[in-house]
Amino acid sequence: MKRFVIFLLAALLIGGSGAWAEEKILMMATTTSTDDTGLLDYLAPEFQKDTGIVLRWVATGTGKALKLGENCDADVLLVHAPDAEEKFVAAGFGINRREIMYNDFVIIGPADDPAGIRGQGVGVALAAIKSKTAVFVSRGDKSGTHQKELELWQAAGLPIPDKEAWYVQTGQGMLATINLAAERNGYTMTDRGSYIKYEANLNGNPPLKILVEMDAVLLNQYSVIAVNPARCPKAQLELATAFSDWMAGERGQGLIGGFKLLEKQLFTPNAQ
Repeated sequence: MKRFVIFLLAALLIGGSGAWAEEKILMMATTTSTDDTGLLDYLAPEFQKDTGIVLRWVATGTGKALKLGENCDADVLLVHAPDAEEKFVAAGFGINRREIMYNDFVIIGPADDPAGIRGQGVGVALAAIKSKTAVFVSRGDKSGTHQKELELWQAAGLPIPDKEAWYVQTGQGMLATINLAAERNGYTMTDRGSYIKYEANLNGNPPLKILVEMDAVLLNQYSVIAVNPARCPKAQLELATAFSDWMAGERGQGLIGGFKLLEKQLFTPNAQ
């Protein structure tokens, strides 16, 4: 009887390890907004159903996601910092960069708007926040959102804040940064998808409101990039390409466009 139990356990282990070996797993590094909003939890089961590929991911700032690609710790990236992405590809770390979807950035703040930025252009709004030393909470983490924010300070002809008392850097993800801005009765910049998730978490009545939006400089483009197997021999280009094709195809694009919270669309598909 004892020998039978040992044989049965061995058979189960061998069978289990075989099934595990056959499972196709794609490792992705991505930005926090695709994870925090619930988009990936929504897409991943559909991707697996259609392709048989299990999608697993690490959500961090785009800067760190690109670094994970450089270090061969991911097969594919889904990120939103075009300038940094192009440098990543030019350096040979990534291939087949493909635009997939977009939303936009917005500046949010208290409903009573102590800096008086409601409805202003981005440059005027940032100058008003600085001149009134209103609290501004930055991610400060080299994410795509943080990189965009720094570009906007520069484009407005303003020095990038650093050690000013009114400028707070969290080093955290978008929802944590928004929540700190709310606690400090301050302003921050976020992508619209993360704001809608924050709004939904508070039953549609959050303390921070959208005050600056629809400026052409606030476009927020997301792209898929395969990690280059010439740099990372274990990178699974075939699986990464399958994910990119699926995201850019009719099925993925339709699902992205249909993802909503509070009846609001978080991302707009735009694959070519």
